[in-house]
Amino acid sequence: MHDAVDHELRRTPLYSEHVAAGAKLVAFAGWEMPIQYVGIRQEHLAVRSDVGVFDVSHMGQVVVSGPQALECLQHLVSGDVRRMPEGGAQYGLLCNERGGVLDDVFSYRLGERRFLLVTNSANHMRDLEWMRTHAREFDVEVSDHQSDFAMLAVQGPRARAVVQGLSDGLLPPRLHCMERSVAGVPLIVCGTGYTGEDGVELLCAPEQAPVLWSALLRAGAQPIGLGARDTLRLEACFHLYGNDLDEQHDPISAGLAWACAEETGFIGAQPISEVRASGPELKLVPFIIDGPGIARQGSVVVGGGVVTSGTFSPSLERGIGLAYIPADRAVPGNRLEIDVRGTIRTAVVEKKPLYRKDR
Repeated sequence: MHDAVDHELRRTPLYSEHVAAGAKLVAFAGWEMPIQYVGIRQEHLAVRSDVGVFDVSHMGQVVVSGPQALECLQHLVSGDVRRMPEGGAQYGLLCNERGGVLDDVFSYRLGERRFLLVTNSANHMRDLEWMRTHAREFDVEVSDHQSDFAMLAVQGPRARAVVQGLSDGLLPPRLHCMERSVAGVPLIVCGTGYTGEDGVELLCAPEQAPVLWSALLRAGAQPIGLGARDTLRLEACFHLYGNDLDEQHDPISAGLAWACAEETGFIGAQPISEVRASGPELKLVPFIIDGPGIARQGSVVVGGGVVTSGTFSPSLERGIGLAYIPADRAVPGNRLEIDVRGTIRTAVVEKKPLYRKDR
């Protein structure tokens, strides 16, 4: 299967490990990535019940450092960066002047005046240039570190125990980061993830990634592809840029008001503040299909609205998704009719997240 993929695509440092594990490789955001190994459902449930490891080395890394790093980042991202301690992590948005979303990023405060931002792979170069353009008025350096890191995500109920067993010290709590050595590999451990489960993300030198990957597999982690990464994040109602976030939608409409601190004056703060005050016309809502059928991105909601993400949920065993619909209909319990390839399917607006342990 991998021989048929266009070799203009970039490969992560773990390409050989994926081939050896029997991965089905596909093109994703300019990279040749594993979509699955043994099957999306099996891999999904392994993360929900035990522990899985993802190669997310396609993600981008940007370092903002220098005397005015804090002030610069406060200008660039939507959250209140001043509230992030050294060793802290924060989810935020890069917005344009109109309040549209350019990307969603995680920021890690590595030092008093040194921040690491993780970008979405498809947006990395655009994000980098945008940050450099808007950083010119500050005494900072904005540097591209995508080729300096491999990135692995270890997720699931046993994720921390597995990594802790290989670590030279205690792991950081959620939304914190620190330097550690795991399986003898020096790296940055981040208490973040994209699955709705506990776990950590590990950033190491690319040449060390195969050693780390092999150690995690020997310790019991199952390799997980991008297919299950998508089904897991959608059950948790985490956004995917290009589907649920884009320049045409503001953070308030997307349900990310909590990630915006307009009083800091970040780029796009004023129009976002106006939407917060007036209320958005559209809201992004999670839904569950009531019966058979799976809505996909672009499926039309009857009476106004469109599906931005849709899949079959291995945990709920139903079709699930996210859709922008008129705000007055965006109430949990409301019923929607969705045109799924010419067949009308009934769905119910739900609360976030769609998957909960107690369901």
